[in-house]
Amino acid sequence: MTSARDELAGLDPFDIFDTEAARLERFFSSLDDDGWSRPSRCDGWTVRDVLAHLAGEELYNHACLDDDIDGFFELLDHEGVRGGFDGFNEWCVRKRRTLPVEQVLDEWRTRNRETRARMRALGRDGTLHTSAGPYPAGLQTFHYDSEYATHADDVGAPVTQDEAGDRLDWRVHVGVSVLEKQGPKARVERACGRVQVQVDGGLTADLSPEEFVEATVGRLPAGHPLDARVRGALRCLA
Repeated sequence: MTSARDELAGLDPFDIFDTEAARLERFFSSLDDDGWSRPSRCDGWTVRDVLAHLAGEELYNHACLDDDIDGFFELLDHEGVRGGFDGFNEWCVRKRRTLPVEQVLDEWRTRNRETRARMRALGRDGTLHTSAGPYPAGLQTFHYDSEYATHADDVGAPVTQDEAGDRLDWRVHVGVSVLEKQGPKARVERACGRVQVQVDGGLTADLSPEEFVEATVGRLPAGHPLDARVRGALRCLA
């Protein structure tokens, strides 16, 4: 089995981040009122709400870059935000629902552009100060890559046939790497275009790459037959 470092070798997290951000920007910029109000794949959120989430999340991203996590949590306390990051996400969406959508789009576009530039400047081995402590900027960017790809799929942003294969491949690599770093609760191997999973207790599963990626980001449909214990072990990027 390859190491977590081997899984990510040859992948540029900053280029991927730029690509997925550009996908979302193109999609958001094309929407009319009906498009913004369409339900997303995120339970209870419209497409507009997903944009609001991404815009609000930049508060945290910039706090990490500025080494001001204490200030971030002080802001949440001042605003009466409770419930950890779930509460923060809902607050970000709620706070922007009354704003003109173009204002929210400009907020996200501007602040995310700065985030991407500063992460790239830190470099793969640079240090980012997160709520969980110091973390390599390159690995954190891979998490951002996965999140942006997931939300692009949540809102239906187009993916061309030419890019779909490489996009799926890097998402599998990132998922395997994160699971390996989390420890032995889920062991993953790939063979013959499939992903074999074994979790603590001896449970096993044979998944397509698409199913594996959807499991890592918590997007498998409710009716999928994958055992709930395997689902829980694989959910590492949501």
